[in-house]
Formats: sequence, C-alpha cells, structure tokens
Amino acid sequence: MNNNTNEDSVNKQNNINPLGQAPVGKLMVKFAIPSIIAMLVGALYNIVDQLFIGHAVGTLGNAATNISFPFTTSCLALALLFGIGGASCFNLQLGKGKKDEAPYYMGNSISMLVICGTILLVVVQLFLKPLLVMFGSPADVLPLAMSYVRVTAIGFPFLLLATGGGHLMRADGSPKMTMISNITGALINVVLDALFVLVFKWGMEGAALATIIGQFVSAGIVINYMRHCKTVTLIRKHFIPSFIYIKKIAAIGMGSFFNQLAMMLVQIVLNNSLRKYGAISAYGEAIPIACTGIAMKINQIFFSIIIGIAQGSQPVESFNYGARNYKRVREAYRMAVTTGAIISLFSFVLFQTIPRQLMALFGEGSEQYFEFGVKTFRVMLFFTWLNFMQPITSTFFTSIGKAIKGVFLSMTRQILFLLPLILVFPRIWGIEGILLAGPIADILSGITAVVMVTAEFKKMKED
Repeated sequence: MNNNTNEDSVNKQNNINPLGQAPVGKLMVKFAIPSIIAMLVGALYNIVDQLFIGHAVGTLGNAATNISFPFTTSCLALALLFGIGGASCFNLQLGKGKKDEAPYYMGNSISMLVICGTILLVVVQLFLKPLLVMFGSPADVLPLAMSYVRVTAIGFPFLLLATGGGHLMRADGSPKMTMISNITGALINVVLDALFVLVFKWGMEGAALATIIGQFVSAGIVINYMRHCKTVTLIRKHFIPSFIYIKKIAAIGMGSFFNQLAMMLVQIVLNNSLRKYGAISAYGEAIPIACTGIAMKINQIFFSIIIGIAQGSQPVESFNYGARNYKRVREAYRMAVTTGAIISLFSFVLFQTIPRQLMALFGEGSEQYFEFGVKTFRVMLFFTWLNFMQPITSTFFTSIGKAIKGVFLSMTRQILFLLPLILVFPRIWGIEGILLAGPIADILSGITAVVMVTAEFKKMKED
C-alpha cells in the first residue's frame, strides 16, 4: 500500500514537473545557457580586476591578484558545498514527490552560506598577513595583496550568498534569475572598476571596492527571489539550521567542495614552487606567479563554460534519477559531454595559437614576462581539450546522489595527480617541470573519469 502510494506520488510529480517529461535537449538549453552565462560572469569578477590592475599597477599587481586567489577559491568551495548540495537535495526530494521536505534543504543552504561567509571574513581579517605569506607572496607583492584582500574580504558573505543562491534559484526552475543576478553584479563591477582604478586612481583598493559592491547587489537579488520561490514557499522554520539537513546537503555537495579546496591547495603549493624555482631561474619570483595566474584565469573563462554545462545538467539528472528514469539521466550526461568536448577543443586551439596576444590583454611587461607566459599557455594547458571529462562527470555523480564517487573524482586531478607532480617535476626540470605537471594530470584524470562513468552506466542498465 505504501509502495503504491509513493509510486503514485512520484508519477504525479513527473506529470506536473517539466524535468520529468520535457525533451532533454530543450531542458539542457534552458538550464545550461543561463548557467554558463552565470559562470562566465562569475569568472569575470576576478579577470576584470586583474585587467584593470595589470594596466594600472603592472606585473606586481598581477602577481598580487594571483596570490590572493585562494581566498576566492575558498569562497567558491563553500558556495558550491551548500549551493550544489542544497540544489541537488532539493531536486532529488521533488523527484521523489516529497515537496513538503524540499524547502528545508533550500532554507538551510541559505543560512549556512551566510554563516560561513561571515566566519571566513573574520578569519581573514585577523590572520591576513600570515595567510598571504603562506600562499607564497614575495616580499614586494605582499603590500599590494594585503590592500586588495583587506577590502574584498568584506564581500565574502555576499559572494557566498550570490554564488550558492544562484544554484538554488536554478534548482527552483529559474535559471534566468541566476543569470540576471550574476550579470547585474558583473556589470556594476566593470563600470566601477573603470571609475575607481582608471579615473580615481585608487589602485588595488579601488578594484576590490568595485568587486564587493557588485557582489552586494547580486546577493540582494537572491534574497529578494527567495521571498517568492516558484515551486515552494519558504518560511522562517526552513531557515533554522538543522544538523539532519545540513549533513545531507554537505554529503551531496562535498564533491564540488573538495574539488575547490583541492584547487586552493594546489594554488598555494604552485605559488610557493613558482616563487622558489623562479628565484633561481632567469625569470625571478614575480614573473612566473603573474604569468601562471593570467593563464589560469583565462583558462577559467573556458572552464567556467564547462562547469556551467555540468551545472545545467544537474536538475535534469537529479530529478530523473530520483524518479528512476535512467534513460533521461544518460541522455543529459551525454549531451553535456558532447558540448563540453567542443568547447574544450576550441580553447585548446586558442591557447596554442595566440598566447602572446592573450597575455597582452593584461598589460605590458618585459620580454621574459611574455616568454614565460607563452610557454605557460602552450605547455601547462596542452591537454585543455580533455579537461571537460572530470568536472562534468564529477557533477554527474553528485547529481545522482553518489557523493563518495563525486568526491573521489573531484580530487583526482588536483590532489592525486597534479599536487605530487608539482612537487616532483621541478626537482628534475626546474621551473619548466611545474608547467609539465599540468598536462600529465589532465590526461590521467580524464581517463579516470571515463572508466568511472562507463561502470556507472553499466550499473544503470542492470537496474
């Protein structure tokens, strides 16, 4: 009796929710395009600052933004932990027909985003200098990095709420609102960057101030949306933190969280290695850090498209897996992978053909600066064309509730492969060894993703 009732509930939910019946291709376009735009805009928050700083401050300013990047990564890690985790749990519950329980996952996610952002703000303000030194800051870069982060840290709670809340709005069936929130904040950031940095000459502090104002506006849009959600109604009790819900949210979002933490750890080790081996090379300490930071942030533009595709597939995969409609799950994943492969191949061609022109977008520099920058693009990003497999597949496992597999796969490139190679290769080949670590890690993590998802699809057929 109970089984029949539950099945009827699921069938009823499928009939009223387009995630269970609309064409998968149409759904992927609906969710992925706004998600891609949102991710691209998020990437611009970092890149726009560096563009203006590069022209106004120079190589040391570029190095300073790269040194401070682990703070941004830590914010993104927390935003994905509760944003992706909350969104996946929310859609899984709707797919199972449990509409009364779903709002608790959304409300608890929002509360944790604000709480974690505030805690991170306090920690950074108290321990800023030792943290930056630990992140690998050279002495001549440290003052600029401190000026920048001291201001941007104020925006951490708003950054978490805007980023994580965007995933929740998308899960609620409003991907366009996520896009609007991000675009609005980014446009404000660009306009104020030009005004504060180029007109008022406020340097690092001006770029940081422009960033947090944009984040504040984006967070405001999220807060306003949560007052009038599309599929559920949020009331005060849904926002009260509960260990039961937070535990489930964190378990599902752990894959994306660890992926970002791994990126932060690798960034810290990378900066320290670049400083160490750069000092004994012809390039010096600052040039390798600045060039690598620029290459990684430009790559982040294309990588954010891949992440956007993966996130766009999440509601379709989560809902239909909860409804046991595995054919639609597989179809959504395959569409994501195919599109990701095309984008990755395009980025590979750009990185191999016009690296100097890409470097020049971030200001002038010495011939050694451009020499190392070109080498960074062509060597470190050689296997960019394969980069789509790991994030799309990791998000796939997260979306279907396979948290452990998602966590493992999210850590393959950064922790299992890239980190050890960064520590070993420069001992053999010096500063060039650091660049070689990137493509080797990319191909190993891509192969791992193919093996894991093939096994999962086979299991779905058996079920």
